[in-house]
Amino acid sequence: MTTPLAVGRQIRHLRTAAGLTLEHLGAQVGAAPSQLSLIENGKREPRLGLLQAIAQALGVEVAALLSAEPPSRRDELEIALAEAQRGPLYRELGLPEVRTSRRLPLEVLEALVGLHGELARRASEASATPEEARRANTRLRNEMRAVDNHLPDVERAAAEVLEPVGYRGGPLTHRMVEAIVERLGFTLHHARDLPSSARSVTDLENRRIYLPPASIPGGHGLRSLALQAIAHRVLGHAQPATYLDFLRQRLEITYFAAACLMPERTAVELLSEAKKNRDLAIEDFRDAFGVTHESAAHRFTNLATSHLGIRCHFARVTRGGTLLKGYENDGVAFPQDVTGAIEGQTVCRHWTSRAVFDVDDLVGEFHCYTDTVTGTYWCSAQTGSGADGDFSITIGVPYVESRWFRGRETTNRSVSRCPDPTCCKQPDPRLARRWSDAAWPSAKVHTHIFGALPSGRFPGVDDAEVYAFLDAHAPRTPPPERAPQSAP
Repeated sequence: MTTPLAVGRQIRHLRTAAGLTLEHLGAQVGAAPSQLSLIENGKREPRLGLLQAIAQALGVEVAALLSAEPPSRRDELEIALAEAQRGPLYRELGLPEVRTSRRLPLEVLEALVGLHGELARRASEASATPEEARRANTRLRNEMRAVDNHLPDVERAAAEVLEPVGYRGGPLTHRMVEAIVERLGFTLHHARDLPSSARSVTDLENRRIYLPPASIPGGHGLRSLALQAIAHRVLGHAQPATYLDFLRQRLEITYFAAACLMPERTAVELLSEAKKNRDLAIEDFRDAFGVTHESAAHRFTNLATSHLGIRCHFARVTRGGTLLKGYENDGVAFPQDVTGAIEGQTVCRHWTSRAVFDVDDLVGEFHCYTDTVTGTYWCSAQTGSGADGDFSITIGVPYVESRWFRGRETTNRSVSRCPDPTCCKQPDPRLARRWSDAAWPSAKVHTHIFGALPSGRFPGVDDAEVYAFLDAHAPRTPPPERAPQSAP
């Protein structure tokens, strides 16, 4: 991606090659020398009209000014140093900025850029450990709890892209998603050879978004993937510097897609009416927007407290009891490890998230009251099956809030004493005496716990595979000229 600094260096290189001073070039293009200096140093982006005037004055095409290839090795180093010093990793050190003037020897530039590269490598290596990633995820979950899982800025961004395409309610159509993408200057393409490590790939040069094949007509999956891909542009994301940045961006793009598929205004109207009638149900919310039960349940947490005044919790749990995702602001006590992370922990056998698997011939949602050490909760759960096996999706609220929900009249009730190990972790004493010396189970080992999380440009993505894919699919005609973008 061409940055403002790269554009500025191209202009400076071509200006000096033409023997022009800032004053001479400014007189030809109608701009002050100080303005041109800011542009050459990457501190101001030129408007398209000025960019065209500069290109004409220097006798080149606009495309030459937008080239991402630095004009010289020195320019390449100066750009790399400037970008490194502007990054959060260097700013956290509190050190002064080194000015990249022509008097700075080339070997010093080489050494400084090399040091920044090693600093970034070590930071990336440190942030790639499982423990660091879990701490980052815990921090992010705590931040979202503090704002009741509601992001007004992302809600507004979603509303702004929906307005021009004529959305008036109900499920967001595939055509509307295509219209959103087209208005932002991109096109959608389905590719069967999409890299296995990527959910989607965006070609910024040719303004193309590649998605998996449309295998489920009418499904919300591809709509969500397209919206998540475009969300990076809408929300102005830059390359993540840490695993926390990566996780925060993933959260924001997922939130943006959900806010488009289940728009705030329409969703709140529907939920408020259901609450007024004491008939709130995730399955109704799901069906109204044509999304999955999990998407509807998670979206409910974005709106429940901020708009309905209802505190709640959400959980995705495997049949074996492993907590895959969780959110709470109602005081429910999810199990935690020493870092405060809840993902991968085992929930109580008596929670609704696990009890739902014992229900035969389940039709609709399963409802249950559970007495826990932090209070009594009413929960509604639904089961599903994916590539990794069976799972349940649960929305729960404190007992007092159950009056707003369909299914509050259920007679299902359970008691959980966890974290007391005698609740469900320790075996029945009689069975322990019978089998303690006669049983030898072989445990499953989750091998991913031994390795560091993927590091690199985008954690978990195989850059080599992605670049090869883009090169194979890129149009052979040059992309249209356009002004440099401030967002990546």
